Amino acid sequence: VSRDWSSDVCSSDLQEIGRPLDEVFAFFSDAGNLQALTPRFLNFSIKTPLPIAMFAGAKIEYQLGLFGIPMRWLTIISAWDPPAEDAVTGRRVARFIDQQVSGPYAVWKHVHEFEEIDGRTVMRDVVDYAVPFGPVGEVARWAFVRRTLERIFAFRFEATAHAFGNAPAPRSPSVAQV
Repeated sequence: VSRDWSSDVCSSDLQEIGRPLDEVFAFFSDAGNLQALTPRFLNFSIKTPLPIAMFAGAKIEYQLGLFGIPMRWLTIISAWDPPAEDAVTGRRVARFIDQQVSGPYAVWKHVHEFEEIDGRTVMRDVVDYAVPFGPVGEVARWAFVRRTLERIFAFRFEATAHAFGNAPAPRSPSVAQV
């Protein structure tokens, strides 16, 4: 997974998943699967009762911890576009966006994009984020936030491959590796 961390936008490489779009979208639409896609060092848990109905406007509350600091995180699904044929390309596509309402970032917008090509799904994550606390936050971003995000999305990439039978289970990095 390679990313350009020079700005507050990070984007994962495209990930090809050898499963149909409907199956892949259903997996990522189920908030209960977030636990398997998140490294253990984040001490991540979903506080909103499961199952969560997904639609534009749905809110999801999480708790996580980093370096021993507990944090609450509330996101809203700001766009919800289930699988449908794209009018321009004729391919089946889907997308949803989760945005932070409150939590550890000044800005967090995570776009999940999916496209079906020949019965396989190509997925891409694009995250627009900013850290709080002005210049102090910028130092933190360069010192550990971007490296932590890189590890989180590398884990997510491996966990996704594993979930769809394309790779062994990922090894969760420890907080010391972040």
